[in-house]
Amino acid sequence: MGRKQGPRKGSMQVWPRKRSEKFLPKVNWNPIIQLKEKKGEKTANLLGFIGYKAGMASAFVKDSTPDSMTKNKRIIVPVTVIECPTMKILSVRFYKNKKVLKEILNDVLDKDLIRIIKMPKNKINAKELLEKIKLEDFDDVHLMVYSEVKKIGLKKTPDISEVALSGNKEEKINFIKTNLNKEFSVADVFPKGIVDVRGLTTGHGFQGAVKRFGIRLRFHKSEKGVRRVGSIGAWHPIGVRFRVPMPGQMGLYSRICMNSPIVASKKISEDKEMVSKRVFEHYGIIKGDYIVLRGSVQGPQKRQLLLTSAMRPTKKQSKKNYELIELR
Repeated sequence: MGRKQGPRKGSMQVWPRKRSEKFLPKVNWNPIIQLKEKKGEKTANLLGFIGYKAGMASAFVKDSTPDSMTKNKRIIVPVTVIECPTMKILSVRFYKNKKVLKEILNDVLDKDLIRIIKMPKNKINAKELLEKIKLEDFDDVHLMVYSEVKKIGLKKTPDISEVALSGNKEEKINFIKTNLNKEFSVADVFPKGIVDVRGLTTGHGFQGAVKRFGIRLRFHKSEKGVRRVGSIGAWHPIGVRFRVPMPGQMGLYSRICMNSPIVASKKISEDKEMVSKRVFEHYGIIKGDYIVLRGSVQGPQKRQLLLTSAMRPTKKQSKKNYELIELR
């Protein structure tokens, strides 16, 4: 009888496999900004949005993708619902030579944020400070935004993240002045198209090499254990290579789910009981704005995620077009 063969299991894409320090990862915005400039998109808008994973479902959609075998037909696709409460501007960061030159804090903040952030004793008028800044003084400008998560009843402490803007410098400044104290909705930032989802995977704690890397179990009479590697390296030169499967942290890694097509992106006021009526396990009911993506994304329910514009869009995913009919 032939010996059973099996392919190597486990991903080797990111090393070292260690627990991430924070839930919302940093983003290199330069490739996304350059891609927007190549396409000629000059209107200023946010390039990212904070959301919270509600769960997965089966969606009944109408496929309007050109050249698709199911064009103009109703099909069922797996989707992930991400609740995205409104966001506000916390501060404005000006960059010069890839370093923060100046940061202007918004003078109108929520009470929950004032308890966390040390506000200056002297009152600051953010609009007056923005008027004084000249376009020659900085290279780029980003926004520090926070989610109004208290509105959806998920938790009290808001999540804070840095988000870049599209457009030229003049358009960015005008956009900031106009929307300094306004709320941003995910339906205005990502109405359709594809997005990248950045966040942490589900944590599994300290695990052995079999579960962590999917190595085969050794013969039952093997010395020094069955659920371990037979040889961890040579005697000469002595040392253990970093690619040898060893026990350690499993999960809670920072990952990117790229080019997820948007099935629906709506404000809760525009919802026709397609999503808000459904109760998601370990999450509850959708109370705020939401976005529905095709396929799965990393993390458990209630995991905070950062949606960004696609960094490396593909033609196959970009042309996908779905119209949400109902969730099943």
